[in-house]
Amino acid sequence: MEHVVYVVGHKNPDTDSVCSAIALAYLWNKWKERGSLDKIMKIGEEAVAAVQGDINPETKYVLEKFGFEVPEVLKSGEGKKVALVDHSEKAQTVDDIDKAEVVAIVDHHKIGDVTTPQPVLFVNLPVGCTATVIKLLFDKTGVEVPADIAGILLSSILSDTVIFKSATTTELDKEVAEELAKVAGVDDITKFGVEIKAKLSAVDDLSAREIIMRDYKDFDMAGKKVGVGQIELVDLSLIESRVDEIYAELQKMKEEGGYAAIFLMLTDIMKEGTELLAVTDHPEVVEKAFGKKLEGKSVWLDGVMSRKKQVVPPLEKAFSEL
Repeated sequence: MEHVVYVVGHKNPDTDSVCSAIALAYLWNKWKERGSLDKIMKIGEEAVAAVQGDINPETKYVLEKFGFEVPEVLKSGEGKKVALVDHSEKAQTVDDIDKAEVVAIVDHHKIGDVTTPQPVLFVNLPVGCTATVIKLLFDKTGVEVPADIAGILLSSILSDTVIFKSATTTELDKEVAEELAKVAGVDDITKFGVEIKAKLSAVDDLSAREIIMRDYKDFDMAGKKVGVGQIELVDLSLIESRVDEIYAELQKMKEEGGYAAIFLMLTDIMKEGTELLAVTDHPEVVEKAFGKKLEGKSVWLDGVMSRKKQVVPPLEKAFSEL
């Protein structure tokens, strides 16, 4: 399918990246039907949602609940038109992005290093979820949000904001979630959020590497390669017996990948905090970043729920001060 625009989220797909791709592809095609898109962009292709890899159990549950198929896998952007959602960093995007034509970026993270030779549709807001941004695009264009799309967008917001407990949550996320819940027929948002997040707590059948890679991203921090993963659990006791195994796998990944450091956030949704596992050449960055020294393999960070807002920025600052 070369004559399409592939709408794709980041590597190691999560619920927001997958569902936002589906929703934006739907919205894109509705724009085209109305001729609205032609007013700003002369692109004739239809939009198709894509993913870069296997989806996690939470996302699988959400898609099945609202009647969606898993999008096709896109491994290379060479020769293709792509719209990026939930990221704008080369380390997280499709391979051969420099040989692709990026036509749009819709995101809620910091602006990354994906560049384009011409202006593109670019919408980036400092909210808790890309799905929130996409709902605003529906409102702006006057396209009605169907119940199934509302369901996956709501799920994305609840997932990314950790049921509004994450520091990234804004009042706009909450307002949009309320609106989407009415359309999707969800009466109890909190109960539904717990239902979704519980799907990510099932780790018994996962290898240590799979646990680490479930939600994992690479970063360039002051010229050093740093990996930060996160797994959200309703109770850290679910993974307690496997911490040593996971730590050994982190050490192996660090050596294999030439990392300066790899961190894994074991986030307890109910306690609202994170046990941060750290394998690093520079243990002092942990104290610089969070004001607490490593206690063996890890450190408890009370109130820390968000990688994007509470872990990556202080680590970037700490590495820049080495």
